[in-house]
Amino acid sequence: MTDKQDNLPEVLRRVLSPSFGSDIEIADLRKLSGGASRETWAFDAVGDDGVRRPLILKRDPLGAHVEDAAGVDAELGVDRLTEGRLFAAANAAGVPAPEVHALLPADAATSAGFVMDRIDGLVLGRHVLRDPALADARPRLARQCGEILARLHAIPPETLPPLKILDPPDLLRVYRELLDRIGHPYPSFEYGLCWLDERRQFWRGRRAPVHGDFRVGNLVVGPDGVRAVLDWELAHLGEPLFDLGWLCIPAWRYGRIDKPVGGVGDREDLLAGYAAAGGADVSLETLHYWEAFGCLRWGMLCLIMGFAHLDGRQRSVEYAAIGRRTAETEHDLLALID
Repeated sequence: MTDKQDNLPEVLRRVLSPSFGSDIEIADLRKLSGGASRETWAFDAVGDDGVRRPLILKRDPLGAHVEDAAGVDAELGVDRLTEGRLFAAANAAGVPAPEVHALLPADAATSAGFVMDRIDGLVLGRHVLRDPALADARPRLARQCGEILARLHAIPPETLPPLKILDPPDLLRVYRELLDRIGHPYPSFEYGLCWLDERRQFWRGRRAPVHGDFRVGNLVVGPDGVRAVLDWELAHLGEPLFDLGWLCIPAWRYGRIDKPVGGVGDREDLLAGYAAAGGADVSLETLHYWEAFGCLRWGMLCLIMGFAHLDGRQRSVEYAAIGRRTAETEHDLLALID
C-alpha cells in the first residue's frame, strides 16, 4: 500500500498552471508500458482556448522504494529531478530533447518526476529499422547520431546539474566487483576485463557529459531523422567515447548485424558526423576498443537482471529474458576482441 494519495490529474494541473494557465484540463491520461524503475504517463494539457499540448510525465513509482534496475550502474543513476534538469539543459544546448515544463518534487501527493513535451515519432528499434516511412531517414541516421553526440559532449558541465564522475578505471572496478559478488565463473568476461585494462592507451583522460544509454531504442525518429534523445537516467561525467562505442554494440543492431551503428549505418559515417560537428577525430581502432567496452558492460547488465530475477529481488519475465542473453553477449565480446 502507498502512503501517498494519488490524484494525478490534480497534481498535474497544479504544477502545469504556471506554464499553461490556471484553467488547464488534463485529458486522455494513460500509463504507458515499460520502465521497471519509473512510471511513464502520456496525456494532453488542454487550455481554455481548446488547444491540446501532448505531454509526458516521468516519475518514480508511487510509494515505492526505488532501486536502480540495472544494479551495476547504481552509482551512475540520477534521480528523477536531475533527469528532468538534464533534458532541459540538453534542449537549451541544441541537443534534440523534449522541452521540460515542470519538475515535481516528491510530496504528500506525488513521487518525484517531471513533465515534458511528447514528441511524435518511432522509438522501438525494430520499427526504426523496418518502417517504410523512415526509408529515406535511415541512411542519414549514423552521421546524425555522430553530430548529436558531438553537441552533447560539448555541453559545459557547469551548465548541468551535479553528476557522478565515472572514469574508465572506475567502471572496470565496478564490473570486476560485480563478477566477484556473483560468484559464478564467466571466463569470457574475466578475459574481457583484462583485455580492456591492458589497452589503456585508448583512455583519453577527458571528462565530458556522457548520456550513458545513447542507442536506437532511446531515440525518437521521424522521416526527418532523430527528433529527440530520451532516457538520461544513466548520465554521468566521464569518457565521451563511451557513448560512441555503446551505440555500436551488436545488441543494438536488432538483427541488422551488417550495420554496426544501431542497425542503420556504418562506423565511418558516425565518426565523420562526430568530427564535423566539433567532436574529436576518432580512429576505427579506438572505436573498436569502446565497442568492446560497451559489449562487456551489456554483459554485466544481462547478468544483473538475470540474477535479480533468479534470487527474487525483481521477479520479471523481461529480466529473465535479458538474463538469458548473457551467453550471446559473451560470444559477441569474444568476437570483438579475438
